[in-house]
Amino acid sequence: MFAHSKNIALRAAEPSDAQLIYLWENDQTVWRVSDTIAPFSMHHIEQFILQNNDLYANRQLRMMIDQLNTGKTVGCIDLYDFDPFHERAGVGIMIEAGAQRQGLASDALHLLEEYAFGVLQLNQLFCLIGQDNEQSIRLFTKSGYTQCGLRKSWLKTPKGFIDQLEFQRLNPSRRILH
Repeated sequence: MFAHSKNIALRAAEPSDAQLIYLWENDQTVWRVSDTIAPFSMHHIEQFILQNNDLYANRQLRMMIDQLNTGKTVGCIDLYDFDPFHERAGVGIMIEAGAQRQGLASDALHLLEEYAFGVLQLNQLFCLIGQDNEQSIRLFTKSGYTQCGLRKSWLKTPKGFIDQLEFQRLNPSRRILH
């Protein structure tokens, strides 16, 4: 266990998680929010897990989200596009449908922020969200992220193009020079 709250624990991805990650990554219903357009092989997933432990080399890190009262792995949370020079990273989160609306994503995001701001000492975290993803917009807004950008007609959907919103959260312990 890496970090935990009263409801969840974050931990590194293990080889035993490969089948679960394979299922999540190849679920076409979530491809649009994860910016995926092609399936992943089991080999690719296994290699990802084996190389997942070096944020500085890979510029990304995935942590698994375990629900403590059931012991079940219910999702994952990622740092991606890690930029050590500018001290920032993107955040992505996925919670299985059956475990949503229980505050688990909020808990996971809070634990990730403690790691990113406290241990990595990042200046900021950001996320990119399609305008129609109300659940994610609500999660990040409630967690103190502010909208800082808008990309017009950025994401192609079956119904046409939609805007993509950019949110960021600055490290609350950092002094910003203007």
